[in-house]
Amino acid sequence: MTAAIDFYFDFSSPYGYFASTRIDDLAQKYGRIVAWHPILLGVVFKTTGASPLPQLPLKGDYSWRDFERTARFHGIEYKRPTHFPLPTTHAARAMLWLQNHHGDDIAAAFAKSVYRALFVDDINIAEPAEIMKLAEPLGVDVQALDAGATSYQIKDQLKAEIDVAMAKGVFGSPFVIIDGEPFWGFDRFDQVEAHLKSRRQTELRAVPSLDTKEKKPA
Repeated sequence: MTAAIDFYFDFSSPYGYFASTRIDDLAQKYGRIVAWHPILLGVVFKTTGASPLPQLPLKGDYSWRDFERTARFHGIEYKRPTHFPLPTTHAARAMLWLQNHHGDDIAAAFAKSVYRALFVDDINIAEPAEIMKLAEPLGVDVQALDAGATSYQIKDQLKAEIDVAMAKGVFGSPFVIIDGEPFWGFDRFDQVEAHLKSRRQTELRAVPSLDTKEKKPA
């Protein structure tokens, strides 16, 4: 079976949001599935020494301009959020709980709703109450979700998954790993597609055609 595409992201990442609108379609085009992995850049930055782009001198003003330009270029809905930067711990934990109890499809749909809430509807996703409102249309028990997202089990799971991600070399959002090959940033998605296309062609060449198969004796 073809390996899944590992997609790492932080809900506060604008480029992660842009990637979230494209990753599933790109994977489907090449016969792949996506494994969605929420991370917390604040934890990663303690190791890398980095900071959110908008908080950096000179780079900050440029990044806001680039977010808007990138959205326009790719035809992605985007509105500069007033709540930024903001903690995304509760959203990440809620997504893990959904993966555990409702499966990957519901969790991915939730992730897309959270991203849209922040970067299109300007909703403060740091508020647990807002997270529950976003989950309700998915048909889940929001009280169970709220309790689960604050459980020690989920807290420990998120910490462990971030540790595993960093052990694999993940240091930003979005970060994609395909067949062991890492790609950082939405601006690498052309290279992601080139890699997927190349692997697909290799797989097709490895499958013998019907004409070349040895015929069985009558």
